[in-house]
Amino acid sequence: MLVLLREKMELERTVTVRSTSSRHEKSLGLLTMKFVSLLQEAKDGVLDLKMAADSLAVKQKRRIYDITNVLEGVGLIEKKNKNIIQWRGQNNGSPSQEMLEQIRVLKAHIAELEVQEKELDDQKAWVEENIKHLTHDPDIRAYPSALCFFFVFYVFVYNC
Repeated sequence: MLVLLREKMELERTVTVRSTSSRHEKSLGLLTMKFVSLLQEAKDGVLDLKMAADSLAVKQKRRIYDITNVLEGVGLIEKKNKNIIQWRGQNNGSPSQEMLEQIRVLKAHIAELEVQEKELDDQKAWVEENIKHLTHDPDIRAYPSALCFFFVFYVFVYNC
């Protein structure tokens, strides 16, 4: 998440600055990315909200407090006192050991599901091929009830 925020910030810096502010340049999302970047660059991840508001040229400090309330709610920052906050997330944007383990487990689960999907696809292809042979068999075609059964079976297998 933090890597994406940094990449988005770098992209925003490359955009040509207009003489008048656009709606996007005033957006809370953009302000949040700038705020998080400023917070991560702060010494020991500690930031004075008044200094942040001045640095980001925010006219309404309420917007800074909106950002800090959300970040605190999701556990990325903690308030040290009224106007001082500290970053609790990873400073370098790299995933934690717990997150890496979770990714490993999920990838293993995906691999298992892919194997199961291939097995099911192979079984389905086998059933379809056998039904095709049975429906073209002249001995079975002589019995319409058998064809009806195979058709129903085919529809059942196809929809599973």
